[in-house]
Amino acid sequence: MDAKRIEGNEVYALAMCVSILFAPIVVSQPIPADKSQVEAWFNGIIKPVKERGKTLDPELVEAETEPRIIKVMQGGGGEFDTITKAIESVPSGNAKRVIISIGPGSYKEKIKIERNKPFITLLGDPKNMPNLTFDGTAKQYGTVDSATLITESSYFVGANLNIVNTAPRPDGKMVGAQAVALRVSGDRSAFYNCKIIGFQDTLCDDRGNHFFKDCHIRGTVDFIFGSGTSLYLNSEIFVEGDPEGDPEMAVITAQARESSSEDTGYSFVHGRITGTAKDVFLGRAWKSSPRVVYSYTEMDEIVHPGGWSSNRQPERAETVYYGEYKCTGKGATPATREKFVKQLSDAEAEPFLVLDYVEGTKWLLPPPTVPN
Repeated sequence: MDAKRIEGNEVYALAMCVSILFAPIVVSQPIPADKSQVEAWFNGIIKPVKERGKTLDPELVEAETEPRIIKVMQGGGGEFDTITKAIESVPSGNAKRVIISIGPGSYKEKIKIERNKPFITLLGDPKNMPNLTFDGTAKQYGTVDSATLITESSYFVGANLNIVNTAPRPDGKMVGAQAVALRVSGDRSAFYNCKIIGFQDTLCDDRGNHFFKDCHIRGTVDFIFGSGTSLYLNSEIFVEGDPEGDPEMAVITAQARESSSEDTGYSFVHGRITGTAKDVFLGRAWKSSPRVVYSYTEMDEIVHPGGWSSNRQPERAETVYYGEYKCTGKGATPATREKFVKQLSDAEAEPFLVLDYVEGTKWLLPPPTVPN
């Protein structure tokens, strides 16, 4: 920004005016191009609550004072032996952080956190991550309600969890075989070091601002879908191969924006796309105006040369926003991409490279650690 230089007392006067008129503002710096610098960059911005004060949502600051810890252990040693019981113990209208610390083991439960229970954290041990499993399908529950874990409340945090839908892989013949592992429908939700595993429709990134860091997401077709506004940082996308070799069974995203006026979309930064599939599409135009951008992403040769699909609806080539920025690997081939794909300039990419893409400087907190 160009401006005249202000010196001496003028600087002091200006600073005083700004501090009186405005609350502190954090300017979200772009994610570094060098992957080795990302952790220091993140830690430099997302500091503990006591160091950020008025830059955070006031209700979040209040919620983080004196958090409550609930321990879930199988076979005794905790307050509850199931995650569901621990969630049920949280009162409606909860206004304080509740950390549900989950011991090792497999918890076969269909877990739901209702909208009226914000500020809940599900926390596993990174050295012995708990398995949250269920085998719900679209035929039984409807697609979005088939999820093993459903979070509808705001300010949810999940860390060090394996979230799995164990339903059989759809064979293309069974009706309603889609099976969601995780549905995120609450605003301002974060996931750290989670494995989200399924086949078709693994992750329903439904609505709200979401942040995923250091995660592993596995599936076959449309396995990250919905109307969320989400930033995926340093996360691996693993595409399962189709035994029948059907190329239409290898699609990563089905983002559901239906108009350019909707401010939603997925931004993937410093991740990796790998797996056992062939001819993987980075996204398909399930709805008319999806918005998805991959930046600094390492793409294995499994990615289809054209990269993206207009879903056999040529008119959608005019309304999609599919972008790539400085991606690498044998699957990153700008010269062969479909004509409707944008190779972004620095200026075009920058909005997708900041935490404020998901308003993150107002609500993101450092990853939680396991309590003693």
